[in-house]
Amino acid sequence: MSFVLLALIVAIAAGLMWLLRLRGPMLVFGLAALLVGSAGYVLQGHPGLDGAPREGVAPPPPLPLAGARAALMDQFSYGAHWLVMADALESEGETQDAVNLIAAQIKRHPDDYDLWVGLGNALVDHGHGLTPAAQQAFDRAQAIGPAAPAAPFFRGLAMARSGQVDEGVAVWRDLLAHAPANASWRPFIENAISMVSGGGPLPAAPPPATNPAPTQP
Repeated sequence: MSFVLLALIVAIAAGLMWLLRLRGPMLVFGLAALLVGSAGYVLQGHPGLDGAPREGVAPPPPLPLAGARAALMDQFSYGAHWLVMADALESEGETQDAVNLIAAQIKRHPDDYDLWVGLGNALVDHGHGLTPAAQQAFDRAQAIGPAAPAAPFFRGLAMARSGQVDEGVAVWRDLLAHAPANASWRPFIENAISMVSGGGPLPAAPPPATNPAPTQP
């Protein structure tokens, strides 16, 4: 299966979910499943492989990350609008323009968590892997929002796409280990781990926090 056909299938499936009136959490998790499935194919698939060795293989196109952002990030933030525009540029192969677009907005809003995460993803797509610049962008995002899940998730995804699958899954497991038991995005991360690592055991969810009973005098 070519990556063009894969992108077409993802688009058709997303359209069918919309026509079937999937909305809210159901639509988010449906899009998330499409993302994780696409990521697994990009990591493990071999489109166009024939019996003869090749001199080189073109890097895969940027992954559709909108589903993951919907599960992990605020879709109505200032940065979300610019990330959608960057997606459009990346889909046309204009990865440098996507980087420049996000970087220009960061100059205006240097503490915007979503923009720093988006810059990390754009740099991964432009550099065809996790580069030092992308690492710095994810680091900056995590410094701004240390409890937010998007930066560590996309860092782990970038590591996996760069051939460091075990290391990327370890980042996701660590994210789950420190996540609240009732975090709405836990199923998304668990599904990502299962898809990429072949269904290995997941860390146990931490028990919900309880307040100690007051001591009677």
